[in-house]
Amino acid sequence: MTRLVRDVMSPGAVAVEPMTTLDHAARVMREQNVGDVLVAYDCDLFGVLTDRDIVVRAVAAGDYPHATTAGSVCTRPPVVTLTPDDTTDRAAELMGQYAVRRLPVVEHGGCPVGMVSLGDLATTEGPRSALEDISKADPNR
Repeated sequence: MTRLVRDVMSPGAVAVEPMTTLDHAARVMREQNVGDVLVAYDCDLFGVLTDRDIVVRAVAAGDYPHATTAGSVCTRPPVVTLTPDDTTDRAAELMGQYAVRRLPVVEHGGCPVGMVSLGDLATTEGPRSALEDISKADPNR
């Protein structure tokens, strides 16, 4: 069933500034129980930083998390985004096309207002969706 992104997104996406250190960004992710944060300055979306970015692009490369910034490691523009008025079908299409599990939701002008994940989309598919079971599972700790 097609719905609007505004109906399934997580509002108020967690964000850090580009000069935030990776160790601080990781603590924010832990405190907010999320696997990614937007990297933004005011309403300017600078990129998206995932827990995997921290591990693969920084720690595994020998960078120091307390000295490396989110802006230097995050996925940089052009970042694929959605608006609250896009459909969940469009969100699924973009996730498949770009092989991502999360997309920032921005208002006109690019101001971040939320995040939509594969799990959010799975709950729109109904109780028989295999993805719904995955999205409801407790996070790994």
